[in-house]
Amino acid sequence: MLPHSIRQTLIQKSNAPHRQRFPLSVFGFFKRLFSAKKADGGSRTEEEERVYSWLYTLARSDKNLVFEYVRSTERGLSFTEAERRLNENGPNVLYEHTYPKWWHLLWSALFHPFNIILIFLSSLSFITDDIGNGCIMLTLVFISVSLRFCQEYSSSKAAMKLSEFLRCPIKVQRCAGRFVQQELVVQVDQRDIVPGDIVIFEPGDLFPGDVRLLSSKNLVVSQSSLTGESWTTDKTADVRESLSTPLLDLKNICFMGTNVVSGSGTGLVISTGSNTYMNTMFSKIGKKKPPDEFEYGLRWIFYVLVAIMLVVVTVIFVADYSTSDDLSNSIIFAISVASALTPQMLPLIINTCLAKGAFAMARDRCIVKSLASIRHMGSMDILCIDKTGTLTMNRAIMVNHFDSQGIMQEKVLRFAFLNSYFKTDQKYPLDDAILAFVYSNGFRFQPSKWTKIDEIPFDFIRRRVSVIIETESPSEDRQSQLFGRFMVTKGALEEVLRVCSFIENFYNNEVSKFSSDDYNRILALAEGLSNEGLRIIGVAIKKLEMQTGETSIGGSKTSEENVETDMVFLGVITFYDPPKDSAEQALWRLAEKGVKAKVLTGDSLSLAMRVCREVGIRTTHVITGPELDQLDQETFHETVKRATVLARLTPIQKLRVVESLQTIGNHVVGFLGDGINDSLALDAANVSISVDSGVAIAKDMADIILLEKDLNVLVAGVEHGRLTFGNTMKYIKTSVIANIGGVLSLLIATLMLKFEPLTSRQLLTQNFLYSVGQIAIPWDKMEEDYEKTPKKWAERGLPMFILWNNPVCTLCDVGALLFIYFYYKAFGDQKFCHSAWFIEGLLMQTLIIHLVRTEKIPFVQDVASWPVICSSVVISAIGIALPFTPIGKVMGLTSLPLSYFGFLVVLFLVYFTIGQVVKRLYILVYKRWL
Repeated sequence: MLPHSIRQTLIQKSNAPHRQRFPLSVFGFFKRLFSAKKADGGSRTEEEERVYSWLYTLARSDKNLVFEYVRSTERGLSFTEAERRLNENGPNVLYEHTYPKWWHLLWSALFHPFNIILIFLSSLSFITDDIGNGCIMLTLVFISVSLRFCQEYSSSKAAMKLSEFLRCPIKVQRCAGRFVQQELVVQVDQRDIVPGDIVIFEPGDLFPGDVRLLSSKNLVVSQSSLTGESWTTDKTADVRESLSTPLLDLKNICFMGTNVVSGSGTGLVISTGSNTYMNTMFSKIGKKKPPDEFEYGLRWIFYVLVAIMLVVVTVIFVADYSTSDDLSNSIIFAISVASALTPQMLPLIINTCLAKGAFAMARDRCIVKSLASIRHMGSMDILCIDKTGTLTMNRAIMVNHFDSQGIMQEKVLRFAFLNSYFKTDQKYPLDDAILAFVYSNGFRFQPSKWTKIDEIPFDFIRRRVSVIIETESPSEDRQSQLFGRFMVTKGALEEVLRVCSFIENFYNNEVSKFSSDDYNRILALAEGLSNEGLRIIGVAIKKLEMQTGETSIGGSKTSEENVETDMVFLGVITFYDPPKDSAEQALWRLAEKGVKAKVLTGDSLSLAMRVCREVGIRTTHVITGPELDQLDQETFHETVKRATVLARLTPIQKLRVVESLQTIGNHVVGFLGDGINDSLALDAANVSISVDSGVAIAKDMADIILLEKDLNVLVAGVEHGRLTFGNTMKYIKTSVIANIGGVLSLLIATLMLKFEPLTSRQLLTQNFLYSVGQIAIPWDKMEEDYEKTPKKWAERGLPMFILWNNPVCTLCDVGALLFIYFYYKAFGDQKFCHSAWFIEGLLMQTLIIHLVRTEKIPFVQDVASWPVICSSVVISAIGIALPFTPIGKVMGLTSLPLSYFGFLVVLFLVYFTIGQVVKRLYILVYKRWL
């Protein structure tokens, strides 16, 4: 027995509520803004260690001791005790998250740096009587908040769907009686099961909690909900496990959410609800992901703009007020400068870029649920994929037919074909594969000459199927080995060998006794074929006496037990799930774009390795889930970094692999999965991808749903993602340089001119025209070289980009100011200065995109797309023409001499020349531009 303190530690239920508090304090808000804590992907949580320890303790203990651990009896719990435990432990459901209320999510969506900027801008617009601009800003806030609120509200409910498939009535043994205790079998709702209950299960039943088996009869369990493998596993009560056995391979433990395929038995419930192994998986779903580098970058821009705004706007206000002595006008001018400093179209440009990418992917038969995933696709540098249905066709193809020596024999194929041809109970994919192989390779086995007598259908206890057939051959063929009545059996190799007493030796054409050497040789052959990634079934026959009237297996003369015995082993049939023709090409194209593929599968290592070799994935570094469990934290991370094939993984191991790549490897990880066992990894991945044929929870977790299981669609998605990222960065870098440079120029001009270089109305009009012109950026093109590598937000990229390029912009503005001063002597003419500065500033902000958008020489080596060209021409034309129109007169602008426009041509030629030199030096130092 365990000491009382240890037992209590193992079974103690965590009572700490996980609540999301309403963020009322400013401190809490800024704490969330700066929060950047990362999870360690290689270590188990305290809860997981507690569950593992408890399960291993019960698996290693004798059945009598198990009752003591859970404080139960062989009769089961009384109704009173069961009710008491239910009140104490709560309902038997997976970990019940305290889901945030809708107003919590709405508050969280509203208080985001993006929206703070927009709200601030709208306030400034209303203060400066720019009602239209203010309404536009508030509309953008409404759209942004609504989208984020709807997305987070729906994703927070996704985990609730996991418990739906667990609700069912359970047969439970309870004891009742005041004086004489009697054992009763009652049906109890799954939610009302408590630790200590004795459950009775049959084929089709779900296990309502983690169960220690008490008795079992031919028990076969499916653990696909936990492992993702379609294979079943045998369970037995008559065994005591060791610590070296992988958790999911424990024979005497059945886990919550798994189901009985065949057999029956009884078991003691040892864990329910949040203490089960399944809860350690699904309690992780729905947790908020840390912001990515792009979001951190946007926050950095927010902080920088606020800091510059506080400094520059204050200086401009003081300088303007000291010369004009007009307090209200100085305040309005300072607010207008603050509005001009902020990239007003940033939310619109980002959302437009993402929406454009989503429409493009929709044409490639992709449904994009999360717009941000488009950008993540462009940054993705590792794609984790499951083998089944993604790299392979997800169907069996017959490969070969061997005898016990590993030599191809037609007789093995003939009887396997006859078995598949005549069985009627249920056709399996392997039967179709055998029939297709025979027909496509020209074999003529003439099934019309055979008559089916009876059939013993497949079941998960015997794991084999048998048919009784006889020939209708003419009398001259009666001496042939193919004449007579035969029992033909095929199925799992171990089960077929179990009923064989003889073996056919094809090399000397005789049948001999089945020996231990034959058994070992066949197992060695099977192991070699399995290591090549092949699936194997055995084939055996038995010649029966042709007696009149014996036509039924279920009759009195014959039964399953005495017919499926003393059979002759013929050989094995091998099958393979071939890779898709498009898989190798798609993986090669992804590798060209810097995206490495890792296979994370629940299937066997040998099968995964064979598929990977055929599609071009290196298999020099491979590992299995049980081996990963034995590694320490540091070795775990290093192994995950190097491995390309990780097989026999549990859902939690898939999650840890993804988290390790994200946190320790600093990778942007995509995960492609379609099963319940993939939901954890899908929820954690930067880009989660599923298919339309996947289970509901996988599609709920996914950001992108493929309507075709084709990796080439993902290649197109990567290209769209990088185009989206590139165009977004164009706007961010252009707007930050133009806005900061323009505001610094305004500061210098204010100090030099001793009056406002532009009125508030002129400044807002200039900013509005420039902002409208940038709407065309999402339709710009990218250079071919840009799409060849993953794109991430460079942590120091934007600050250095500003420091290198801002002075060029400000220098040209100051040059225009000096030209106005020395050539036109117009510092006393405010209208002339306003008009000249208005046109120069607007042209500078409009044309700067052409310098920033490409590494090459603008207009010479590379030309922007026609929407960007048209936008620049239209906005420039409006700006130049405005001072000559009645609207310009109302705004306080005046016409300018032709010589000034000639100067502007020279000025911008100088700007583009200096800017291109700075660009080449920047690329030489930092090896990148955008």
